Parts: sequence; C-alpha cells; structure tokens
Amino acid sequence: MPESGVSRAQRERTHIPTTGTASGTGTQGPAATGTPSTGPAATEAARRTGLLVTLVLGGLTALPPLSMDMYLPALPAVTESLHAPAATVQLTLTACLAGMALGQVVVGPMSDRWGRRRPLLLGMIIYVVATAICVFAPTTELLIGFRLLQGLAGAAGIVIARAVVRDMYDGVEMARFFSTLMLISGVAPIVAPLIGGQVLRFTDWRGIFAVLTVVGVVLTLVVGKWLHETLPPQDRNTGGIGDALRTMRGLLADRVFAGYMIAGSLAFAALFAYVSASPFVVQEIYGASPQTFSLLFGVNSVGLIIVGQINGKVLVGRISLDKALAFGLSVIVLAAAALLLMTTGVFGDVGLVPVAAGLFVLMSAMGLAMPNTNAQALMRTKHAAGSASALLGTSSFLIGAVASPLVGIAGEGTPGAVQALAADGVAGEPEGAADGPCKRPQRASCKGHAVA
Repeated sequence: MPESGVSRAQRERTHIPTTGTASGTGTQGPAATGTPSTGPAATEAARRTGLLVTLVLGGLTALPPLSMDMYLPALPAVTESLHAPAATVQLTLTACLAGMALGQVVVGPMSDRWGRRRPLLLGMIIYVVATAICVFAPTTELLIGFRLLQGLAGAAGIVIARAVVRDMYDGVEMARFFSTLMLISGVAPIVAPLIGGQVLRFTDWRGIFAVLTVVGVVLTLVVGKWLHETLPPQDRNTGGIGDALRTMRGLLADRVFAGYMIAGSLAFAALFAYVSASPFVVQEIYGASPQTFSLLFGVNSVGLIIVGQINGKVLVGRISLDKALAFGLSVIVLAAAALLLMTTGVFGDVGLVPVAAGLFVLMSAMGLAMPNTNAQALMRTKHAAGSASALLGTSSFLIGAVASPLVGIAGEGTPGAVQALAADGVAGEPEGAADGPCKRPQRASCKGHAVA
C-alpha cells in the first residue's frame, strides 16, 4: 500500500492537465515530453489543480442531496398546488431516490467503456433538462416521472466522481481524498433545507427546481471546462452489455470487495434510518422544538465531517485502513446499543441530552466507516472502477431506501428504531469489523419523514 503524499498520476509522472486530457494528449510543459515537472511552480500548479478537482468532484457528490433536501420544505406546498394526496407527493421523493440508485448501475459500466467525461456530461445535460421540466410540471404524475429521470441522470455525478478518484489516486491517498470529499458533500444535507426554505420565502415550490436547474447548468459548464478525462483509452473496457454484466458478477464474487460493499451499505442504512426517524424521535417523543432538532442535526453532521477530516489528515497513513474502519464500525455498534438501551427504558428516563450525545457519537463514527469502505473496495478494482463504483452506490441507496420505511414498523410509541437498525446494520462486517451486540426488533415511526 503506497504511503507517499502524491497521487497515482503523479507517481506515474502523468501531468494532471489544465488543458487537454489526463491521458497525456494535449498536455503542456515538461510532462508532455515525458519529463516530470519539478520545482515550486510545478508544485503550486499541482496544488491548484488538485483543489479544483476536489471542488468539482465535491460539487458532483453534493448535487444529489441538494436535489432531495432542498425540496423537502416544499412538500406541503406541492400537495396543495397540485391537489394531490400527501402519499402521492411523497412518491416524487421515492422516484428521485430510486433513480439515483438504479442510474448508477447504468452509468458506471458506461464510464468504464467510453471514459468518464462523456457519460458524465450526458448525465448532467439530462439532469438539467429533467429539472427544468419539473419547474413547469402541471400534474403530480408528470412530476414523479421527471423526478425519476432527474435521479437517473444525477446518479452520473455520484458514480463517476468515485471512479475519477480511483483513476487518480491509490492506497492511502485515495482514502484521504474520500475524506476530503466528505467535507464538501457532508455540508450539502445541512444547508439544503435551509436554502429551500429561503427560496420559498420569495417564490413557490417551482422556484426550487429553477434554482436546481441553474446549479445544474453551472456544474455542467464547470465539468466541461475543468474536469478532464482520467481513464486513458488503453485502460477502457471494450465489451458490450454482456461484458459489463460479467464484470459486475465477478466483482460480486470477490468476497473481499463484496464484504466492503456490504459494510458500507449497512452503515449507510444506519445513516438513512437516523435521518428518517430522528425528527419523530427527537421532537415528538422527547418534546424538542423544531429549532432544537435542527441544531442537533447540524451538530451531528459537523461531527461526521470533523471525524472524516481526522481520518484523512491524521489516521490514514499512520494506521491501516482496515483498523480505522473496524474502529469506526465498532463505535457505531456500541453507540447504537447504548441508544437502544436508553430509549427502551433500561436506564430509566434518561431524557434528551444522553440520547443526543449517543446520536452524535454514532453519526461521527460514520466519518471513519464511509470513506474507508469506499477506498478499500475501489482499491481492488483498478480496471473496473466505474462498475465497482456503481455497485457501491446502488447497494447503499437500495439498502438505505429499505431501512427508511422499516423504522415505522412498530408504531408511534417506540423510539428505538434508529438504534436497532444501526446496530443490525453494521454487524458481521469484514476485515475486523465488530459484531452487532443488539438485534432488537423494535422500530419507531418516522411519520413519513423523507430521507436524503
């Protein structure tokens, strides 16, 4: 496992260009002639390029949560405007989430065959068109259909961003980069509902889709100008659909890859369960105000981001990724078990503060689990990063989507669902992960709260 502080492209003396492609066509300066760039100027150029790529990839990974969470404050207005039942309007969220899950299976293999840029730009263009049509949707059925298309197209940003990271980095540097991306993508779910609420002060729910359309256009232009091809033609898969399916089957047959994929997906399921049930548990069972809930939600998200940065800047390179991953999963299990015991009355009436502290620990530990599962899984898939990224993303979204409604099985009187799902979700993981100490069947109702 490489321990150096440079990317794989730099180790191979491949210039990450400001013009041209990453495969070396159209590069400028010494790298174009095979001579490595050295000196302060080259270091500064590499730093600027790395920062730009980080911002672009961060924007791509932040777009899906923006598409989901900016829309949440508008759900009642959509119900009234389109004269549709609340359950039908909720399908606009389900459709977008399903599209994000299924779209990755399509776009991932496409990026392995045709490179990263073309499928990404095509997906971004379709995203912009679908979002623009949502602005003028006259019926709920049409809105559901184009939200599905929006999710399918938006999936390109998620899956290809991970594949680009795999193309550019290896070993511990890949884990560091994923931790850095969490700093950007982790902020999006926090600020998105706030942005959506502010937009609703000046316009109706259609204005939110107008803002998302503008964001999509800007991001498409940025990708077209500054994100260059990272998969050289000689490294691409030339087969058709059958070859792509065989590649995915081979990845799933790899027990180590599958183990990391399942570990990440079940940790993601715990995250979905938390997002889905925490508004009900915190506000309706423990009596917190919406403002208090928003504060707790923001603090927990900040904890996740901070631990992610500690993982990337302190732990990675000093301890093995498997040890960091196992520690993160173990903390999730222990925090979930403690929360379950508190919320089921084992310690008596503990109140909101201990529960909030347990949720903070659980969410913060995601900063160790999520980037390291991605890095470890993608490290095994040099020549099929797109397909591997697709499997990682699709499994996470599908298992998360299943976890979300499960929190309402036991009815409205039990707050233990998030904790039970979290404890179940990370049990039995590979590479030293802890076994879940609690598999209680209790679930709490989320009363229809949507997930991002």
